[in-house]
Amino acid sequence: MKENHLNYYFRYLKDDVRASIVVFLVAIPLCLGIALASGAPLFSGLISGIVGGMVVTLASGSQLSVSGPAAGLAVIVFMAIETLQSFQGFLVAVVLAGILQVIMGYLKAGTIGAFFPSSVIKAMLAAIGLILIIKQIPHAFGYDGSFEGDESYMQENVVSSFADIATALGHISPAATFISLFSLFLLFMWEKPMIKESVIGRYMPGALLVVLLGVAVNMLLLAMAPSWGLSASHLVSLPKIDGVGDFVSLLQSPDWSVLAQGSIYTIAITIAIIASIETLLSVEAVDKIDPFKRIAPTNKELKAQGLGNIISGLLGGLPVTAVIVRSSTNVYNGGKTKTSAFLHGVWLLLAVLFFASSLNYIPLASLAAILLFVGYKLASPDLFKVLYHQGSEQFIPFVVTIVAILITDLLIGIGIGMVVGLFFVIKTNYHEAITLTQEENIYTITFKKNVNFLNKALLRKYLAQVEEGATLIIDGSNAEFIDHDIMETLEDYRVTAKENDIYVQSKLFVDLTSAQL
Repeated sequence: MKENHLNYYFRYLKDDVRASIVVFLVAIPLCLGIALASGAPLFSGLISGIVGGMVVTLASGSQLSVSGPAAGLAVIVFMAIETLQSFQGFLVAVVLAGILQVIMGYLKAGTIGAFFPSSVIKAMLAAIGLILIIKQIPHAFGYDGSFEGDESYMQENVVSSFADIATALGHISPAATFISLFSLFLLFMWEKPMIKESVIGRYMPGALLVVLLGVAVNMLLLAMAPSWGLSASHLVSLPKIDGVGDFVSLLQSPDWSVLAQGSIYTIAITIAIIASIETLLSVEAVDKIDPFKRIAPTNKELKAQGLGNIISGLLGGLPVTAVIVRSSTNVYNGGKTKTSAFLHGVWLLLAVLFFASSLNYIPLASLAAILLFVGYKLASPDLFKVLYHQGSEQFIPFVVTIVAILITDLLIGIGIGMVVGLFFVIKTNYHEAITLTQEENIYTITFKKNVNFLNKALLRKYLAQVEEGATLIIDGSNAEFIDHDIMETLEDYRVTAKENDIYVQSKLFVDLTSAQL
């Protein structure tokens, strides 16, 4: 495999460095926001982001997936900390969850990821894109009251999310609005071939440009017209750390005494299952938008996530999963290999250690513009057109999944989408597995694929259409499997066919009572 050679990674190093910087910039407020929403120390969000970038990436088989703290687990983390009455006690649950994930990986539980329909995975991406747009609009106008919900609705719902937009319209910051709108303009322009293929386009990521522009504009406003500038509440907020000593002093260790509490095991199992499902969904989604169409080994991914959670828990971090927002940001900003995800973790570590004060100048409006752009790409109108032209069996599960995610949450929405998708799979197989053709007095029933009890009603319908005195050919030469219920129906029909003077010719097997082709 090319991925096993260092030359493969050096070939795309320039692209990966560019992408890693953008992912790093997006990851900072998300790590902090998720920690805040989880009721955990802000530093724990940064720890899990660093572990997700540096540890999980090295152990993972995915080339583009980015791991870190997940918004979908925030409510569970919040309730777990309250139940255990200790954040350090909760860290034990994170470690145990990681051990369970490693075991699940060895038991090959990751193969469940292959059973999610393509239309449902595409819908998840589109829904995440729409959520990003909805959640980032307030930030684009300068209303930064709730940045912890930027990756999902979590405790919020669609009504409160649109309410935030309405509130933002009443608290418009001219500086934030200008920064975000001009940044969006630049990001779209940076996609034009004329700029993208130029020297500046190749070496300067559009997202990095808009961040530098945002910082420059705000500093200029603060110097010339302070009342128009953005206050600290509208900027990135990293905790102040002076060097390695401060960093180490903030690390927290698990309180192993909670192992005596029965609830710790329930919490650990819950985290392991939900984190694994979110990871598998994200990995499947990233594979869909990977420009090289690589397929990540899902069992290896579970082991990698388990290792990440063990280390994150031991260091005082939140649970880690593969996260679609940062992963898609990675893809759409030119990431080619896992180098970009690893470097984003390195940048997080260096920023926390040495550059926290400098990063606190970045306007949230600049980051909002980047995420709005990613959201647009994920929920591109072209995607809706493609699914529409693929027919109702693809388009309806796609739309239903999007709506379900928007009005509930990610996992419930995916579950609803799976049910609808399964209905269309059954419906399609029901009609395509068996066909009936007629030429004069000769009828042919053809089994085209696997035929099971779900097709029994259709088979009986076709058998009832054969007229007296006719010849019926049952052709199962292309079927790989025929269910016992189908065999029994054919055997029963052969008895009644004699009474109706119908001659039955079988291309299935010599004896209809046999299940062997």
